[in-house]
Amino acid sequence: MNTSEKNTDFIHRNHKVSARGRRTTILALSGIACLCMMLASCMGSGRAMSAGGEVTGSRGTSYSEPVPYGMVEVKRGFLKVGLTEQDSLWGTVVPEKEISVDGFWMDQTEVTNSMYRQFVEWVRDSIIRERLADPSYGGDETYKIEVDRYGDPVTPHLNWNKPIPWRKPTEDQERAIQSVYTRHPIDGTVMLDAKQLNYRYEVFDYEKAALRKYRLNPAERELNTDKTVNPDEVVMISKDTAYIDDNGQIVRQTITRPLSSLYDFLNTYIVNVYPDTTCWVNDFRNANNEAYMRLYFSSAAYNDYPVVGVSWEQAQAFCAWRTEYLLKGLGAQARFIQRYRLPTEVEWEYAARGKEGNPYPWESEEMKSDKGCFYANFKPDRGNYTEDGNLITSRVGIYGANSNGLFDMAGNVAEWTSTVYTEAGVAAMADLNPQLSYDAAKEDPYILKRKSVRGGSWKDPMSYIRSAWRTWEYQNYPRSYIGFRCVRSKATTSSNTKGK
Repeated sequence: MNTSEKNTDFIHRNHKVSARGRRTTILALSGIACLCMMLASCMGSGRAMSAGGEVTGSRGTSYSEPVPYGMVEVKRGFLKVGLTEQDSLWGTVVPEKEISVDGFWMDQTEVTNSMYRQFVEWVRDSIIRERLADPSYGGDETYKIEVDRYGDPVTPHLNWNKPIPWRKPTEDQERAIQSVYTRHPIDGTVMLDAKQLNYRYEVFDYEKAALRKYRLNPAERELNTDKTVNPDEVVMISKDTAYIDDNGQIVRQTITRPLSSLYDFLNTYIVNVYPDTTCWVNDFRNANNEAYMRLYFSSAAYNDYPVVGVSWEQAQAFCAWRTEYLLKGLGAQARFIQRYRLPTEVEWEYAARGKEGNPYPWESEEMKSDKGCFYANFKPDRGNYTEDGNLITSRVGIYGANSNGLFDMAGNVAEWTSTVYTEAGVAAMADLNPQLSYDAAKEDPYILKRKSVRGGSWKDPMSYIRSAWRTWEYQNYPRSYIGFRCVRSKATTSSNTKGK
C-alpha cells in the first residue's frame, strides 16, 4: 500500500472526525502529493527543474561507459613529447614539446593474427551471403533483409542470423560457398581467393562538416557583420570515393565538386583486407623465410602473435569494421560509443611512457632486469636476434606490461598511428590533443602518403624502441615488422593525479 492509499484508508476509518480535522487531513494529503510531484520532477530524465524561478539545469540520465573488451583505460594527463637528449649517433633531431592529452581506451596488446583473421572471415562470409541471395546461385532471399517485420521496405542488408550451410549445402549453395576459393595453379592447394576479399565502408567527416566555411547555409559562413555574404557563392569540396571496375579492380578517387548536402562529407573506401603474406620474403631478400610466408597468418600456431603484412589502409579498415561489429545490436546505447581508430602519434607515446613518463615502457634504461630477463622483444645491438628468446615476433603479452597495463609498447612489432609523418613532428601541432591528418589522394606525390610508425620491432636495436623514437612508412606498404593496435575515445574522461 502506498502513502496515498494509507492516508485514504486512515480517513475512511475515522470518518467521524470533526470538519476541522478533516480539513487538516486533506491539507496534509495535498502537501504529500505536491512533495511526490516535486520528487518525480527532480528525478525525471532531461526535464528542467524549477526552484522558485531559478535556473537549475536540465539533467539527463548519466551514462556509465563499460570497459571495452581487451582494452585498458589511459587517463588524461600531460607529457613532454620527444627526446630530452637528442640522438648523437644518427644525428636525428626528434622534436620536443609539452602537450596535454585526453583520456582514451587502448588495446592491451597488439592486434593478433586470430583477431584480424576474424575480420577476413567476416568479409568472406558477407560475400558468400550475398551470393546465396543472388538468383545466379539459387536466390535464397532469406539471406538478405529488404523489409522490416511490418513489411515496410528498409535499406537492403545481409541477414547474419541465418547460418551458412557449411556441412550439407545444396548444389547451388555449394557453388556460392566455393566461389570465394581458388586452387593454386601449380600444386592444386585450395585457398581463399584473396583478390575478392574487399571491405567497403563509409566515414562521415564530422570535423570537416563542422567547419564554418563549409556550412550549407551561406549566411552562417561569416560571423563578421561588416562583411556582405554572397548567397550565390559556390563552395568546392573534396571527398574520397571508390568503386570496383569491370575487371574487379578497386578504383580510388578523390573528387571535387560544389558543396550541396551533408553527403558531400561522406567518404567511401574499398580496401582489400587480406594481409600481404609475401612481406617476409620481400622485406628480407636472400633469406629463407618461405615458412613464415606460408604459415604465419594461416596457421593456428601463430594465433596469438601480432598480425603483420597489414598496411595502414588495411588497419584503418579493420578499425571501421570493428566499430560496425560492435554497434550492431547495441540500440540506443550506440550513440554514446566512440568509434575504434588508430591512435594519434602523441596518444601512442603518452600511453607507451606509462604513468611515470619513462623513456621506455619500463622504469630503467637498461635492456634487462636484475634477473637477466629482457624487457621486450628486439634485436640486441650486436645483432643476435635470439638473445632475447625470439627469432622473429613473439606471442603478445609475454613481456611485462607498463604502468598503464599495456603490453609490447616497445619491440615485437612497430605500430601504425593515424598521424601523417612530417619532419617537424609535434612542433607543427597544437598542445592539446594534437593530431596532423592528411587523406592523400591517389594523384598526390608519394611522399605525402607517409604515416608515423612508433615503438620499434623485433628487428630493431634498443635505441629504436624508445617511446619517443619516430619513424614512418608509406600508407599502402605492408611490412613484416609493422602491426597496430586500436584506441577508442572515452565517452567520459578522468585524469591522472600527476603529470608526466
